[in-house]
Amino acid sequence: MMATTFNEIAIFSGNGHPALAEEICTHMGIKLGDCDVFQFSNEEVFVRYLDNVRERDVFIVQPIVSPVNTSLMELFIMIDAARRASAGRITAVVPYYAYGRSDKKDQPRIPITARLVANFIETAGADRLLSMDMHAGQIQGFFNVPVDELTAFPLLADYFGSISQLSPVVVAPDSGRAKMARDLSERIGGDFAIVDKQRTGNNEVAEAMNLVGSVEGRDCLVLDDEILTGGTIAAAVDTARANGARTVRVACVHPVFAARAYELLDHQDAGIDEIIFTDTLPLVRGEFQSIPQKTISIAPLLGDAINRIHSGGSVGALFNK
Repeated sequence: MMATTFNEIAIFSGNGHPALAEEICTHMGIKLGDCDVFQFSNEEVFVRYLDNVRERDVFIVQPIVSPVNTSLMELFIMIDAARRASAGRITAVVPYYAYGRSDKKDQPRIPITARLVANFIETAGADRLLSMDMHAGQIQGFFNVPVDELTAFPLLADYFGSISQLSPVVVAPDSGRAKMARDLSERIGGDFAIVDKQRTGNNEVAEAMNLVGSVEGRDCLVLDDEILTGGTIAAAVDTARANGARTVRVACVHPVFAARAYELLDHQDAGIDEIIFTDTLPLVRGEFQSIPQKTISIAPLLGDAINRIHSGGSVGALFNK
């Protein structure tokens, strides 16, 4: 059975990260679609497509960035407006999927908000989702429409491998990232280590316990999917330094960076040689001042994935390396 072919691509952006949408379109050699997305004085969101989307393959770029709930409403309303304008297919391009940490019931009487967001996206009318490095793999299963989840971890690891001088070590900040650290260390020809971390309660404070693996005299990369308060990363950096690491770089895909993250990480005593992240999110609270930072663009990766989705090609083939 042949795949359905839709009319030409149309890419639109909410107010979450229009610069990323522009960069995606530049990479693809097309023009970003024109639409109005704004709030009335009563905070209600209004959306109007100024370009014709009838029977077109519509991609809506909207990471769920601060203010998170406003970004979500913009996404839902943009999807609904495209559906009511007879779009041929609607793909929600959500590089950062907020509420991803609420992916299970690990305490009594709490919601599974990641599932709720998935329900909203589907109910609004999205035919598929394109995202990047969700906090937990099971979030894909919350959707009843196709989900393409890209990863930027190889981009971060390749950059680290290109500048590391002494036997690089990829450090997982907790046991949940052990497999990722092992896979990426093999990719760059290094080793991996794991920080045994303990978190208690809901106060966003982590305590590092022990280090499994050797980092003495070596270049280390502490790598996680996102940095929110920086507590987990700060504990991992302290552990690596205490065990004799030569250099310690920090990397994440999603630079959420709450105010506390800057307090913990943005000073020379933090022991961080460089912080590396992608542009899935804009830096809403400014940039780091005391430590070097490197931003790696994901626009080419998203642009290539959008082209493959539109043409019916394999998205997984992007990661065959």
